[in-house]
Amino acid sequence: MEFYDVINERHMVREWKSEDISMEVLERILAAGLKAPTHDHRRNWEFIILHSRREREAALQFAKAWSVSQEEQKEVSALGSIPQRMYAYAMPRQYSMLVTAPYVVIPVFKGAGIFGARAVNGLNSFASIWCVVENILLAATAEGLACSMRIPVGAEGEQVTSVLGVPEGYVMPCYIGIGHPAENAHVVEQIEKTVKDTLHLGKW
Repeated sequence: MEFYDVINERHMVREWKSEDISMEVLERILAAGLKAPTHDHRRNWEFIILHSRREREAALQFAKAWSVSQEEQKEVSALGSIPQRMYAYAMPRQYSMLVTAPYVVIPVFKGAGIFGARAVNGLNSFASIWCVVENILLAATAEGLACSMRIPVGAEGEQVTSVLGVPEGYVMPCYIGIGHPAENAHVVEQIEKTVKDTLHLGKW
């Protein structure tokens, strides 16, 4: 797939085929993640791979609890604005889109104390891990696969890393589900913008 085709085709998916993925393909996708820029040149990133249903359910129990707690949010209209329609579709699937994915990747990075940073450069490790995540999303697309993603809420990330035995000092930015998208997988509508809509030459 050509580079700009990958950019244009990348989008989140929340329904999957039951088809598996080879470890060779998964490793190639994660290798793309490791090519991301890093502020300290050490690439202090690790990946936890969850494949069996048991592994996924153990790590996703906190996302499941959160999803159950959001049941009262059902009044958000699926007929509202684009963001409201996205929310109405995506929020009930925060658990199912991951637990049914063939693989769930949990990236972690060494970044203890970043959320108390007093300057923007204190967030360098946080910026780097999101470059890793985007490379993974693009590489999965290039392989003909798709991804779902959830950012943990509140203490959820710490709970997950504790269950998974992640050493202290590492932070979990998100869960990434990877698999073959279902034939009828829903594509969430986007607010479209062109470069001309956002371009400012010399000053705003």
